Amino acid sequence: MLRAFSSRLCAVWGREPESWRYGGRPRPQGLTLPEIPIAMLRTHTCGELRAEHIGQTVTLCGWMQRTRDKGAILWIDLRDRYGLTQVTLEGGIESDALLETARQLGREFVLQVTGKVTERYSKNDKIPTGAIEIRPEKVEVLNPAKLPPFLIEDETDGGDDLRMKYRYLDLRRTPVRNNLMLRHKMAQAVRRYLDGQEFIEVETPVLIKSTPEGARDFVVPSRMNPGEFYALPQSPQTFKQLLMVSGFDRYFQIVKCFRDEDLRADRQPEFTQIDCEMAFVTQEDILDMFEGLVRYLFKEIKNLDFPSVPRMTYADAMRDYGNDKPDTRFEMKFANLTETVKGQNFPVFDSAELVLGINAATCAAYTRKQIDELTEWVKRPQIGATGLVYARVEADGSVKSSVDKFYSQDELQKWRAAFDANPGDLLLLLAGPEAKTRKAMSELRLEMGRRLGLRDPNTFSPLWVIDFPLLEFSEEEGRHFAMHHPFTSPKPEDLALLDNPATIGQTRANAYDLVINGVEVGGGSIRIHDRAVQARMFSLLGFTPEEAQAQFGFLLDAFEYGAPPHGGLAFGFDRLCSLFGGSDSIRDFIAFPKNNSGRDVMIDSPSPIADAQLKELSIATAVVAK
Repeated sequence: MLRAFSSRLCAVWGREPESWRYGGRPRPQGLTLPEIPIAMLRTHTCGELRAEHIGQTVTLCGWMQRTRDKGAILWIDLRDRYGLTQVTLEGGIESDALLETARQLGREFVLQVTGKVTERYSKNDKIPTGAIEIRPEKVEVLNPAKLPPFLIEDETDGGDDLRMKYRYLDLRRTPVRNNLMLRHKMAQAVRRYLDGQEFIEVETPVLIKSTPEGARDFVVPSRMNPGEFYALPQSPQTFKQLLMVSGFDRYFQIVKCFRDEDLRADRQPEFTQIDCEMAFVTQEDILDMFEGLVRYLFKEIKNLDFPSVPRMTYADAMRDYGNDKPDTRFEMKFANLTETVKGQNFPVFDSAELVLGINAATCAAYTRKQIDELTEWVKRPQIGATGLVYARVEADGSVKSSVDKFYSQDELQKWRAAFDANPGDLLLLLAGPEAKTRKAMSELRLEMGRRLGLRDPNTFSPLWVIDFPLLEFSEEEGRHFAMHHPFTSPKPEDLALLDNPATIGQTRANAYDLVINGVEVGGGSIRIHDRAVQARMFSLLGFTPEEAQAQFGFLLDAFEYGAPPHGGLAFGFDRLCSLFGGSDSIRDFIAFPKNNSGRDVMIDSPSPIADAQLKELSIATAVVAK
């Protein structure tokens, strides 16, 4: 609040202070903010006192993290969001009454401490305030506290469910607070970069129209329009395209989006996107602009410099890694042995649609127990393989496999050549239907990368994946679906392929994803801006002209009023934050996340509503699942 107030005053006064102190960090040079105390109840924060403050009388406010009582001397660790300061009380120096009062304090009591800054006898070089301590003249309890249900420490004894229930206490812990500070810094850096590139931030509606494509919508009943519903946006897609039609040629928004889908570590029912759109651009312009943003973030947040981000086609990604978001921190590309291994009377390989392998370099020393454990791992339902064939390259160059009775040494040497394997390497093979085998081998490759320490969270390997298929066909529903979304433009050179049913599936999209360490952190496309092409796309997706007009008539109509060529991209902001923070879970970087059931256990939401409210919304019956 003080910051916002200061900014408003600054805009009016235009004065630059001689100095500014906030949380122990100096303000950037040239920032014009008036000198306003951080708060009236304290003179300093718990993270800013240093040796140069020795001799000063100060007042700190914060939470008591812990006490250490040695009888004649007692220490209090006082904490706020800026850091921790040690308060020392010693019999014969501080009054007995003050010492006795301090002994009555409990964990997480809110305190105000006034005293003199002195040099710390036993310094702590692990914290910024470790050279000093406070000798108190006054300790006042601003608010007592119940004993918290878990330790408010870096290493806590609270499980996930307990900490989610008391999230406001969990947010006091340094690792969680640092995660949110990282999120804040990244948001500010994003705005600086895009503002410097002439983007403007525009807010788009949250109550919109439900559409049939994509994930499930969250719907909101309308009281004033009985029987009708809003939807919460899965993205601001159509609105940002309309902004391009409106002439706002560079738009962005750090925006909340909603999807009613099953959850996992990198999904939440509500999530945040960095949503961007540009007019009068080609795919190259988009890639250059947002590659610049990613490189800027890595430099600003991690102090890492990257050369240009490499590119890989969707076809190459699927061929070499088995998925469209490959982790390129390590190689271990697939080898296709389908033709190499057939014809030797091994039924598993002879009947397989696809036989793939990876070379786990230097792993020939794996024991039979380790191999059996890997075999059981790939046979788990979530991986889906029926078994695992392996071969070791011995020190003398010979190959020893688990199917030696079917394959001669000459045949096994062909395996070795296909993998370009060296003595000491372990070859792992899977076989079966093409899609299932690629997926299983992709998972096995990632698991071997993890076991071999090749997936270091402090190493970053960004990659553009391009040339996605425009459409994918569902045998179950007997129709095509958009690989990205219905507004994605086909490659101009592939446009004619849409006119022939036999070649529709070969049409490539003008689409691209940014992948970092095997995580898709952003994706986008050049959009369709011609009404006829957009109508053709809706037709391919199974819309009748009437359905297309009912759902998207506003967009089709807008295209008749001079829509410019345009395209854009959206980054998953939560995913970016977790990636930069070295975590697999986006929940660690959201202040108040939902659990895997989509519940907020702190406020107990979702929850039933009163019958009177339902009646007002023209909803007759409440369905309550417990």
